[in-house]
Amino acid sequence: MEYRRLGRTGLKVSEICLGTMTFGHGTDMAETERVVGKSLDAGIIFFDTANGYNNGESETMLGRALGARRRDVVVATKVFNPMGPGPNDSGMSRRHIMQAVEDSLRRLGTDYIDVYFIHHVDVQTPLEEMLRAFDDLVRQGKVRYTACSNYEAWRLMEALWTSDSKGLARFEAYQPQYSLVVRDIEEELVPACALKQLGMVVWSPLAGGYLTGKYQPGQQSVEGSRSAERWAFPTRFFHPRHEAILAELLAVSRDLDRPPAQVALRWVLEQDMVASAIIGARHAGQLDDTLAASGWHLPNEARGRLDAVSALPRRYPRAMEDGMQERRDGAVRVGRA
Repeated sequence: MEYRRLGRTGLKVSEICLGTMTFGHGTDMAETERVVGKSLDAGIIFFDTANGYNNGESETMLGRALGARRRDVVVATKVFNPMGPGPNDSGMSRRHIMQAVEDSLRRLGTDYIDVYFIHHVDVQTPLEEMLRAFDDLVRQGKVRYTACSNYEAWRLMEALWTSDSKGLARFEAYQPQYSLVVRDIEEELVPACALKQLGMVVWSPLAGGYLTGKYQPGQQSVEGSRSAERWAFPTRFFHPRHEAILAELLAVSRDLDRPPAQVALRWVLEQDMVASAIIGARHAGQLDDTLAASGWHLPNEARGRLDAVSALPRRYPRAMEDGMQERRDGAVRVGRA
């Protein structure tokens, strides 16, 4: 297992992060302990959950499964989603953040959260209100690092500017969706995070199971899977040519004699901006392929094939500006002495 710095911080995380959205949803406590134990044995030290996963059950089950090994790992959780019926039981108001963090700490059985993510965009709460609340949590020692997920590039930059200008703890990580069939973040968010040195912790690197090998081109539903349950299978975000991408992934996997899940996850892990990729499992057996994505590299030819088939079309304004630096340099004429 490789360990990488999270952005500009000194915090090290495993390149593979265990996501826990299935805990309490298809994964009972006994299986949760097996999944967590197998992950720890493989060298995973990074675990991702959220208070909204199964109404807090995921946090509770993760805390129990980690037990005394809590101090050996990095735990990330999130806040935003409704945790009660009241008008202040969701969102990113100071009131909700302060209540939610205490509830998450209790469920996780810990006195601090390593990385605390804003789960979704809250257009009803001023950025400064939520950022000051997060800053208070860092100063109180209840949160080590703050982060966000699903922010547009402009909103992320505004949040970072607000933190910097007000002397507040700033986001150190960003959590987007990213896979061979969902590469949208490369347009604006990847450059923004690189400029500001945020660590990227990507979710759904296997596109909700679409890239694991259980699907064939033209097939979007498999019995007994998330797709059949219409749960956490994000086809609406997929690349228009996702079937061609899947076909090429299957071909590359055959050529390398490796399962498609390993190849698809390895492709994500080899992107420069990725600090860690979140994988999930309903049972311990599902971890075999994904854990084996660590410890090797894609051959250049294989990566080139996957890069090419999944590439996004160049869009304005980048499409218009392509080649402008060369044009500028080519216009320079050095005069004679």
